[in-house]
Amino acid sequence: MLVIEAGPDGRQEPGISIPGRKGSTLGSKYDWNLTTIAQPAANNRVFAQNRGKVLGGSSALNLMTWDRTTVAELDAWEKLGNQGWNWKSLYPAMLKCETFQPSPAYGDEGVGTTGPIRTVINRIFPRHQSTWYPTLNNLGLQTNNESLNGNNIGVSTQPSNVSPDYTRSYAPDYLKLTKKNLVVKVDTRVAKINFNGNTAVGVTLENGTKLTARKEVILSAGSFQTPGLLELSGIGNATLLKQLGIPVVKDLPSVGENFQDHIRIQASYQLKPEYPSFDALKNATRAAAELALYNADQRSLYDYTASGYAYFPWTTVSNDTATKLRSLVEADTTLTSAVDKVKKSYLSPPLSATVPQLEVIFSDGYTGLKGYPAATSPLFGIGTFALIGVVQHPLSKGNVHIASRNISEKPIINPNYLSHPYDLQAAAGLAKYLRKIASSKPMSDIWTEEYEPGNAVQTDEDWKKYALANTLSIYHPIGTAALLPEKDGGVVDPSLKVYGVKNLRVVDASVIPLLPSAHLQTLVYGIAEKAADMIIKQTRK
Repeated sequence: MLVIEAGPDGRQEPGISIPGRKGSTLGSKYDWNLTTIAQPAANNRVFAQNRGKVLGGSSALNLMTWDRTTVAELDAWEKLGNQGWNWKSLYPAMLKCETFQPSPAYGDEGVGTTGPIRTVINRIFPRHQSTWYPTLNNLGLQTNNESLNGNNIGVSTQPSNVSPDYTRSYAPDYLKLTKKNLVVKVDTRVAKINFNGNTAVGVTLENGTKLTARKEVILSAGSFQTPGLLELSGIGNATLLKQLGIPVVKDLPSVGENFQDHIRIQASYQLKPEYPSFDALKNATRAAAELALYNADQRSLYDYTASGYAYFPWTTVSNDTATKLRSLVEADTTLTSAVDKVKKSYLSPPLSATVPQLEVIFSDGYTGLKGYPAATSPLFGIGTFALIGVVQHPLSKGNVHIASRNISEKPIINPNYLSHPYDLQAAAGLAKYLRKIASSKPMSDIWTEEYEPGNAVQTDEDWKKYALANTLSIYHPIGTAALLPEKDGGVVDPSLKVYGVKNLRVVDASVIPLLPSAHLQTLVYGIAEKAADMIIKQTRK
C-alpha cells in the first residue's frame, strides 16, 4: 500500500501538536491557502478556504471539535438511494476510530473505547464558562450529557481530539497500527490518475513519474481537490474537459457540483477583570510562561480547546422565527433536487424537533472580523469570550472546478455564500440570538461591553448588514464528489466507486451528500473506517 501526501510530515510541528496553538497553522506552509472567488451575495467578499497540505490533511489544522450528527440525518443518506449508508452502519464505524478518556462531564453513550484517535474533555475550563449551562437552560434548552449518541440537541460539554498527554490526536495516529506493507511518500504531488480504457491503473506524479496500482486507486484529496484530480484525469463535465483539452474518460457533470458548507457568525464580549481569558496569551511574557508550563507537562493555557456547545432548532429562538423561515423555504419552488428536498424536510415536523438547524459554540478568547485590540490600543490586554453561531443546513449551493490543466493553478471555488434568502435571514437571526444569549442571566453578569458587533447594531436591517459583512465559513466543505445515484448528481456509488470507471474510489468529505448538524471529522473517520471494511472484504473474495 502506498500513501501519497502532497505536503510534509508535520508531526513534530508545535503549531499542530499543541492544542492551545489551534489556528496558528492556518495560512502557513501546511495550508493549501485556497480562496473563493468574490461572492456577490456576501458584499463581494473573498472567503478563505483553509485546507491541510500536510500528512493528515485538515485533521492537522482543525480546531479539534469532536461531535456527531443525528440519527435522522444519516438515515437520510440511505433514503437518497445509498443502500447500506445509515446511522446503524456509520455509528459503529465512527466509534471504532476513537478512545475516549472517561469524564464526569460526559456520560457513557456515544464514545468509543478502542480506536487510535484519543479524545478528552478538556481540563482547562474557563471560570466564566460556568454560566454556559444555566444560561441556555434558562432559555429553554435542556442539558445533554451524551450529545454524541445520535441526539445532539441541547447544551453540552463535548470532547476534543486531544490525547491524555495534551497533544493533538489526528489521522497520522493510524500509522501506529500499520505493518511493513505500507509506504508513505510525503512532499509528493499527484498530477493525474492514469487509465487503460475506463480502468484506473495508477497515477502520474507532478515530476512525471508514473506509479502503477496493482489493485485500485483511492482518492482522498478533499472536497476542493478531489474533484480537480478527477477532472484533470478526464472525469467530469465533458464540456469543461474539452475546453481545457483534457481527453474525456467519463462524462460526469456532477463532479465539483453540490458544494455545501456551514456558515458561521460571531459575537464577542469584554469580560469583567475578575474573569481571566485565553486572550492572556497575547501578552508575550505570559505566553512564554504558559508554554514553559506546557513543555514541563503541567496544566497550561496551551491545553485549551473549546468544550461548550449547543445545538437547537429554530423554535428555541422563537416559534415566530421558525414559522417565518419554514414558510420562506416551503414557498421556494426551485428546491427540487433530492438533497434540497431532504433539507426542506428538516424545517417541518416531525424532523424539525430532532434535527437542529443551529449551533452555538462558547469560545474563550477573541474570535471575529473586527480584530483584537492592537498593542497600541488602550484596550490591549482585555479579556474576551466569543459566541460562535453556525447555520447547519444552508440552502446555497456552489461548485469547484479546475481553471486549467496546470495543477499549480488553484481551483475556482464558488460556494455562492448567502445567495439563498434563507441563509442570509438565518445568519442575521442567529447573530441577533447570540446577543440574547449573552444578555441573559447568568452570562450577562460576566461581561461589561459587547465588543463585536457593538451597540450600533440594533434594527433588523442592521443585523442583515452585519451578517452580509461578517458571515464566514467554518471550513466544512462537502458534496463535490457526492455519494448519490448518478441520476441525482452522484459521483460515487455505495461502494464509493466512481461511476463509469473501474478501480477508482473516493474516500473523503467530498462524498458526503448533505451537510450534517455537526463538525465533519468524526463522520469522515467513520466513512474511512466503513470504506476500509469494504475494501478488505473485496480483497479477500
